[in-house]
Amino acid sequence: AGERPTNVRWCMLALLMAFAALAHFNRISISVAGTEHIMDEYSLDENQMGNVYSAYLFVYTLCMLPGGWLIDRFGPKAALMLLGFGSAILVPLTGLTSLATSGAILLALCVVRGLLGVVSTPMHPGAARAVSFWMPIQERGVSNGLVTAAAVGGIAVTYIVFGALMDLFGWPGAFLVSGVATLALTLVWTFVATDRPFQHSLVNHAERELIAAGDPARAAHTFAAANPGEMEAGAGTATAGQQGGLIGWILRNRSLVLLSLSYAAYSYYQYLFFYWIQYYFDKIMQLGTEDGRFYATLPNLAMAVGMVSGGWVSDRIQARYGGWFGRAATPFVGMIAGSLLLLAGLARSDLGWVATCFTLSMGCLGLAESSFWVAGTALGRGRGGFSGAFLNTVGNAGGILGTRLSPLFSQYIGWQGGLCLASFVCLVGAALWWWIDPDERSGE
Repeated sequence: AGERPTNVRWCMLALLMAFAALAHFNRISISVAGTEHIMDEYSLDENQMGNVYSAYLFVYTLCMLPGGWLIDRFGPKAALMLLGFGSAILVPLTGLTSLATSGAILLALCVVRGLLGVVSTPMHPGAARAVSFWMPIQERGVSNGLVTAAAVGGIAVTYIVFGALMDLFGWPGAFLVSGVATLALTLVWTFVATDRPFQHSLVNHAERELIAAGDPARAAHTFAAANPGEMEAGAGTATAGQQGGLIGWILRNRSLVLLSLSYAAYSYYQYLFFYWIQYYFDKIMQLGTEDGRFYATLPNLAMAVGMVSGGWVSDRIQARYGGWFGRAATPFVGMIAGSLLLLAGLARSDLGWVATCFTLSMGCLGLAESSFWVAGTALGRGRGGFSGAFLNTVGNAGGILGTRLSPLFSQYIGWQGGLCLASFVCLVGAALWWWIDPDERSGE
């Protein structure tokens, strides 16, 4: 009998999922603290708290392209170590801003959260790059879906878990506990993870063959190169002379640009829910703290389920039909369905209807996530870290707009009007998939 493949790739995927969950727990916990404590304790209004949320997102987006270069140059392991150790310092520092005066708290929060945005940039492009190295081509859709589902799962439990931590330790203490958990996970990653399968002592030859099957472009990352030192220094990385042309290379790839714009529309809607949905249930619908936590959790849990389901369905459709339909069908249908369900939820005011429609809406939206990351890294070819970073940069720009503009628009068209606008933006993003070719090579 032949050698049975080991399952180290699934251990790597589990670590990536844990990183994604905890990174997003740390990202969204500030909105839970803001809604339940900080806004009231320091007399901050919606716009001021929106500035705190946007500080993270703005710096995170600004540093995304350098983060993508870092991933291609040094590998996803080192990039995610930066995320982990940096977060282990900056998350507890968020709690220490409680020592600032009322006049200084806004600036202190913006600075600390902005620095957290800097170290968080490798998360999604780094995970997508690691998936492209470690997972067989037929499992990459569901693998990316599992990572992004873990991220949203981390968000989903934030409202209840971080809320409970605040009940036990106060909001500064809750951030300290989160920082300690982040440090523990990062130490595990440091001693267990490798960039590529051939570097890991527990991966046998059968598993390396399984990972490389059907994707010759990944074979060099799966088996040891003839010259390992050369492999380490240059694989998937542009030379210094080529770096200046990376932006031009991206802009010549029409599908990558359109994909990123579609992701921006997707993120406008998604981030509005991530940062403001608890506030909407708690303050706008006047449900109070406990019910606000509960009903804010449901849409995010549904989105996590949608992300895993979307990755699995996308892989099945891709295997059967290939080409444009194989990758575009799931995000196209999911984004349209999510937008229409959001509008349906706004058509009535009773809690059961609103909660059901919002939950189903985010579940449908989640179907699209995996296809963005599979297509984004595939379009990048040997520069998958950089192309993933570009995708996330443009996507987060849309997220910033959704997070920052929604409280401003609410002063003129109400929160319901702001949600209607998010639905329209998402529909535009779905339409862009008509012109996206996941196999385009025009940027090369």
